[in-house]
Amino acid sequence: MELPWVLLALAGTAAADLARLPYVPQVPPMALLGKVTATTFALERPRCVFDGHADASDAVWLAVAFANASAAFRNPQCRAEVPPYQQLLAARSYMTLETAAAAYSCSAPSPAVLRVGGDTACRDQGRQDPCNGPLPSPGPYRVKFLLMGCRGPKAETRWSEPILLRTALSPSTIEAAPARPGSALVVIASILASLGAALAAAVLGALGAKVRGSLCHPGLGSGAFTRRSYRTHHIPPARPQPPPPGCGCSPPGLGPSAPQPPAPCQRTVEQFGLDGTMKGPPRSSPPATGGDTFN
Repeated sequence: MELPWVLLALAGTAAADLARLPYVPQVPPMALLGKVTATTFALERPRCVFDGHADASDAVWLAVAFANASAAFRNPQCRAEVPPYQQLLAARSYMTLETAAAAYSCSAPSPAVLRVGGDTACRDQGRQDPCNGPLPSPGPYRVKFLLMGCRGPKAETRWSEPILLRTALSPSTIEAAPARPGSALVVIASILASLGAALAAAVLGALGAKVRGSLCHPGLGSGAFTRRSYRTHHIPPARPQPPPPGCGCSPPGLGPSAPQPPAPCQRTVEQFGLDGTMKGPPRSSPPATGGDTFN
């Protein structure tokens, strides 16, 4: 009759020696691909949490329980009492991610996050060893870290806030192929496409006409005269005009060495006398006779 009381006393002593750490596990707050999925979630690695409580032979476990069953979870007193993953649905909790306590020390180089539920081969194993299998439902779940030595639990963290996984769509709710549009919708789409093409053609035509007009009629200012084209004509230099009658000079630019046509002034002098009367051809004087006398 005294043995049960001894066991209860030992259990009470072990519980009294258990260190309760203020650390609260949580999902990483930074952006992370696949931080929470339909079967897994990420946790911050508890670095420097167990320093001063762990020995070289101690191990750190992660206890996972449904949020409504975390209060009923009881810490195992040895490794043989660790609840396996395969009993999650029945026991509403399990333990996984057994890791040497030295891996969580401040000086240990290690990844920044842990992945809960990442072992897809765990569900196919027939053995009862603890493993990190995919979570069977969205939860929500709560987790805590437990430091265990050869004599049982030594320290534990607080339970996390409830972690809800993503919900996958049911295959029956996924539409295999999109519904084909009705004939009225096809007609409306065709009309809109035709109107859009006509409008685009009109805009392009107007822009082309404006560009051609600006090239053929460059603006020269308000009221300026514009022509489509302009062709220069060769204008020969003006020939020197003959001087008026009564002059005997040569036209400018014609020197005495150049062959000169008969000067009109000379012809004029020959035909007209000094008094302006017209002269005829020279007449021959009749021979003088002795009978002609002058009065």
